[in-house]
Amino acid sequence: MQSQNKKKTKEAISNSNLLFIIATIIFIVMYGFAILRFPGSFLQFQTFFDLFSLNAPLIILTLGMSIVMIGGGIDISVGAVTGLVTMGCAVLLESKTGTVGSAMLLALAIGLGFGLLQGFIIAYLEIQPFIITLAGMFLANGLLTTIHKDPINVTYEPFVALRDYNIVIPFLGNHNRLGNFMPLQIKIGAVVVFVLIVILVIMMNWSRLGRNLYAVGGNSQSALMLGINVKKTKFISYLISGLLSGIAGFVYLMTTGAGNVGNAAGFEMKAIAASIIGGTMLTGGVGNLLGSPVGALTLLTINELIRAAGVNSNYQAILSGFLLYIFIVMQSAVVWLRSSGKFKLAILRH
Repeated sequence: MQSQNKKKTKEAISNSNLLFIIATIIFIVMYGFAILRFPGSFLQFQTFFDLFSLNAPLIILTLGMSIVMIGGGIDISVGAVTGLVTMGCAVLLESKTGTVGSAMLLALAIGLGFGLLQGFIIAYLEIQPFIITLAGMFLANGLLTTIHKDPINVTYEPFVALRDYNIVIPFLGNHNRLGNFMPLQIKIGAVVVFVLIVILVIMMNWSRLGRNLYAVGGNSQSALMLGINVKKTKFISYLISGLLSGIAGFVYLMTTGAGNVGNAAGFEMKAIAASIIGGTMLTGGVGNLLGSPVGALTLLTINELIRAAGVNSNYQAILSGFLLYIFIVMQSAVVWLRSSGKFKLAILRH
């Protein structure tokens, strides 16, 4: 019977998944080149996982940025909000009245506060997101320097213990030069990143909110005609971005152990670049959230390659800029070719 026969059908790969696949291939090729060029460093498990541990705040911000961009918006306040959170939490922890729990709550409150304010103005007052989040960046930077201008090293013992805590994976690791086996160690920040990736990928792919974000980013008028609450959807995207900025701020403090006016400076631009490299389009409606960490890791691998080669650090920005040009042009070309029917790619389904 026909119902009992397994049939192979062709299903077109979406633009989001296609761009994600391309970004993943480029990262694998780049990291493979790094392993061949500097095997003593990049071939170690610890080096790869350190990319997550040491750069967890940027990856978290990239996740939030991608969600906002998929919904058709932009948020350039995330770096400043992250810096404000680090300083606010550092001041609280060193005040002798704060605890690790209260610092976490403060971080979430600051992030949610900016998300609520900016999301409401952008979604319900319909003001351009670039202008509003630019104002949010100025506000956060102003509050940051007002709270404290000098660096603050957090010495609160429970926080220091949390900062220095490592999760040891005994069955993974590498041998050092003396031949001793060194087990893999992962910071708590990396664990936070992995948990957030799982939660947010599930949300974007299998929840109504995720489907609504893609619809609103693709065409807000069509989404409105389909009965989607466009304003509420946009508002929630900025709320999520603010929340992730708060989390990134506390993770940043756990990474550096100090509040500083220069913390997370320029992270908003790095998050935008990482999102684009990971396959998220600035025009909205296209993007795979799994591409966010891939884009961030691609940028970080470039930086590590340049550092390992002993080349002038200025080349990091130059290469990142060229890579960004390539991805923007490539995204536009792929979408145009697919829309014009000149480029087709499908996968077989049983």
